[in-house]
Amino acid sequence: MQVMIDLCVVPIGVGVSVSNEIAECQRIIRAAGLKSSLHPYGTVIEGDGDSVMACVKACHQRLHELGVPRVFTNMKLGTRTDKTQSMEDKVARVEEKLRMKP
Repeated sequence: MQVMIDLCVVPIGVGVSVSNEIAECQRIIRAAGLKSSLHPYGTVIEGDGDSVMACVKACHQRLHELGVPRVFTNMKLGTRTDKTQSMEDKVARVEEKLRMKP
């Protein structure tokens, strides 16, 4: 099953800045070959559900290996069976509506 998730990984116990840990998660996502888009408060990831969930698990495992004592993850997950839709499709549809007169 294809999924699209909005993933926000929060390393706890490493200080105020978490950019090093987030960069490590981005390396894992990219190495997995999954389509993704980083944004200021997380990452949207598209792909096979099992692959995406394995990637989330790998992020947690790697951060713990690096000494992060606690990892909190907030995730929104969506699936569709009526059509195939990418993250770009979703944004383009809203942008199209914004160009239309009310």
